[in-house]
Amino acid sequence: MRQQPHYLELLSPARDAAIAREAILHGADAVYIGGPGFGARHNASNSLRDIVDLVPFAHRYGARIFVTLNTILHDDELEPAQRLITDLYNTGVDALIVQDMGILELDIPPIELHASTQCDIRSVEKAKFLADVGFSQIVLARELNLSQIAAIHQATDATIEFFIHGALCVAYSGQCYISHAQTGRSANRGDCSQACRLPYTLKDDQGRVVSYEKHLLSMKDNDQTANLGALIDAGVRSFKIEGRYKDMSYVKNITAHYRQMLDAIIEQRGDLARASVGRTEHFFVPSTEKTFHRGSTDYFVNARKGDIGAFDSPKFIGLPVGEVLNVAKDYLDVEATEPLANGDGLNVLIKREVVGFRANTVEKTGHNRYRVWPNDM
Repeated sequence: MRQQPHYLELLSPARDAAIAREAILHGADAVYIGGPGFGARHNASNSLRDIVDLVPFAHRYGARIFVTLNTILHDDELEPAQRLITDLYNTGVDALIVQDMGILELDIPPIELHASTQCDIRSVEKAKFLADVGFSQIVLARELNLSQIAAIHQATDATIEFFIHGALCVAYSGQCYISHAQTGRSANRGDCSQACRLPYTLKDDQGRVVSYEKHLLSMKDNDQTANLGALIDAGVRSFKIEGRYKDMSYVKNITAHYRQMLDAIIEQRGDLARASVGRTEHFFVPSTEKTFHRGSTDYFVNARKGDIGAFDSPKFIGLPVGEVLNVAKDYLDVEATEPLANGDGLNVLIKREVVGFRANTVEKTGHNRYRVWPNDM
């Protein structure tokens, strides 16, 4: 059954049941989590016992639990997958997120099915097909713009789900084969080697080096904070945060951030409501800048952009806190916008390379100026 248009669902990731509980307590209307097998994150699986315990906790708050079953299945896995689906149905989970269309041919109980982002849903035709064969909720490709999202929403009764935060892949989801080609590890089997985060050297047709050891396929992270209202108007009803490998602090922070953003919109518009029950209060100020990210982009939602790559580093390099004025043998002179102290972890960008160290000793030498002796560098 289609979710009523005025209900907005904040959908958070969970590596395990403990993170799932905290996601709900920090404002998630639904959580997606891996089960015992067939999920697209090999190292984020959970036992049936964990899920059995999680479901009533979520339902107490009117929140929903979605279990990922979103790998491509081999023939000899169809029967085990069918048994697992029955087991998950019996736990009371609210939906399964799937990729393999073969699941539609299995003898399974009447559980709600959601089409994974791995289904590569970029067109009205694909969306209509998935809705027609029984998917109640579909995760659109991250690469779509507002007009494309709106066209799909107008053409189908399926609830529209869209990623609003987290990692971006350089390829369309479900269509990347770099990992399998390089290592034999298939992203569509939940075992991506993250080849897009590795350094590469680019040469021109004459063999001259254009770029040396840069992360040329690494993307910035998705952040749709500024576009939530426009996405609602385009028809998005489920707002998905990427990150089933992310830690608890990340999930708490990002969930709280979007809970507050969506609540502010809901308060301004009488036609909207949150999908779960109750009210969420936070005793900290969430900030997307203070947990892992590779730089931020809103990608192609408004228009195609060029500045979407995180070419210098695929890691979180931290918040900008100042500029290096001088490099001596044993210390750095720094002008800082934030106070520095002994033991601070700092990163320095040197010739576009990130060098990290712990500050062994910090001495204030003037207004906003410090001398920093690294522990090791």
